Amino acid sequence: MAGNQARSGQAKSGEAKSGQTKSGRLLDIRNLRIEATVYPPGEAPKTITLVHDVSLTLEKGKVLGLIGESGAGKSTIGLSSMAYGRGGVRITGGEVILNGRDIMKVGPKGVRALRGREVCYVAQSAAAAFNPAHKLIDQVVEATLLHGTATRAEAEKRAIALFKKLSLPNPETIGERYPHQVSGGQLQRVMTAMALCSEPDLIVFDEPTTALDVTTQIDVLAAIKDAIRDTHVAALYITHDLAVVAQVSDEIMVLRHGRLVEWGGTRQIIKEPRQEYTNALVSVHEIEHREQQPGATPFLSVKNVTAAYGGGHVKVLKNVSVDIYPGQTLAVVGESGSGKSTLARAITGLLPPEEGTVTFDGRPLANRLADRPKEDLRQLQMIYQMADVAMNPRQTVGTIIGRPLEFYFGIKGRERDKRVGELLDEIEMGKGFVDRYPAELSGGQKQRVCIARSLAAKPKLIICDEVTSALDPLVANGILKLLLNLQQVEKVAYLFITHDLATVKSIADSIAVMYRGEVVRYGAKSKVLTPPFDAYTDLLLSSVPEMEIGWLEKAIKGRRMASAGN
Repeated sequence: MAGNQARSGQAKSGEAKSGQTKSGRLLDIRNLRIEATVYPPGEAPKTITLVHDVSLTLEKGKVLGLIGESGAGKSTIGLSSMAYGRGGVRITGGEVILNGRDIMKVGPKGVRALRGREVCYVAQSAAAAFNPAHKLIDQVVEATLLHGTATRAEAEKRAIALFKKLSLPNPETIGERYPHQVSGGQLQRVMTAMALCSEPDLIVFDEPTTALDVTTQIDVLAAIKDAIRDTHVAALYITHDLAVVAQVSDEIMVLRHGRLVEWGGTRQIIKEPRQEYTNALVSVHEIEHREQQPGATPFLSVKNVTAAYGGGHVKVLKNVSVDIYPGQTLAVVGESGSGKSTLARAITGLLPPEEGTVTFDGRPLANRLADRPKEDLRQLQMIYQMADVAMNPRQTVGTIIGRPLEFYFGIKGRERDKRVGELLDEIEMGKGFVDRYPAELSGGQKQRVCIARSLAAKPKLIICDEVTSALDPLVANGILKLLLNLQQVEKVAYLFITHDLATVKSIADSIAVMYRGEVVRYGAKSKVLTPPFDAYTDLLLSSVPEMEIGWLEKAIKGRRMASAGN
């Protein structure tokens, strides 16, 4: 197999793999070059290169994983197999050969004919990909009917068979539901069925499980893998998570800054990476953090808090009690909808508790945010998951970080600029970023600016709500290390909300596991992560993907055995 001929030394991005027969090739991308025009504030438009002469081949029935950090060119390359460039992106060089013809030369009519027929796309956010006004079944069969490859009855029969294959509940009738009437994991599987329904030769999976909880992700991964095997479709699987791609791919291509770094069989990439960058991806979660013992008095104490939405009709927190100690980190974990972020809203006063109390630094906090004095607002800061929407795009980094200095301390002028520079040094960015705008920053840099803005208030507690879940592993690793270092210097406490158990193991001192609005397991990290486990914690821990070939099959088998035992 061609993947066994992985490159040693520096990879040559323009070099296609050898040893594959032409008859087996489905997709052959040769010396692909992709560019885009950017418009820096106050400057003339610039042309930048996103993909530098990358080549790849994909055989029928095989899966090639494309992996790398944000901006590596993964999605851009994947979409090129549909002759598509989003957001003003242009394919300016090379060839994209699909089923023996260069699809860059077939014209608009030819491109329309192949999209949804020969090649289909599965997006990261299924919720954004469906029309909320139409039933699922109508959307699943739409492309099949548009291309005239089956009658309505045949397409619906095919869709129901795919629903069964993808382990969707009530496969005969789930298509009658609307998108909002199914869970996120179910909707992602329906989207996979939509891609498979027209019986394409190639599917581009673009981060299809990144936004899902680990317990849901494992089901979707297993369903996708089974569907690929049973339908013999070829796939490009785009992700930044090596542990995930190791479960579904025959080969892996590692990309960085639009260039090919390494390409080889999955086992070789995981077990014997030959490039320094690939090795860094493989070992990304190895952070040493010694668990701190709690002090005598908690800094923040949540006691028997119950909260509800909809005028008290929907209980979202039920008798929740947790403590956070000075200079330590409490990680709150659980599935989507378990109450993690709602707990943060109750603590910050955005959702006043119906019952219970929140005590902060020895005094009770007012239930409503509007009733809290400025000093309480200063000492309890929050960092959000999506840094993009947490900053004003029209303000510079210096203005964003400087605002808390003015608001809480009245610091202005040179003194403010000096402190902003110190904070930029603390987050390891430096004064050179002070005049940049958010659009000129990477995802990790944006999150660092949000951290600096929180630190500017000199808080005693920072609530971190999924602050690394939207970041690539290497970038996320850097953010976690930064937070730990800042904790040592600033003695700040963290409430860290996440569904990533690898992150929890890296940063937490104590853990609260939440399920359906209740805390089901709570205590020191060493205690919570040591068996015996309750059923839900065991499910969470066993669902975290491991960098091991065949892990997915073992995990699914373990689930089935546990289910049979119950």
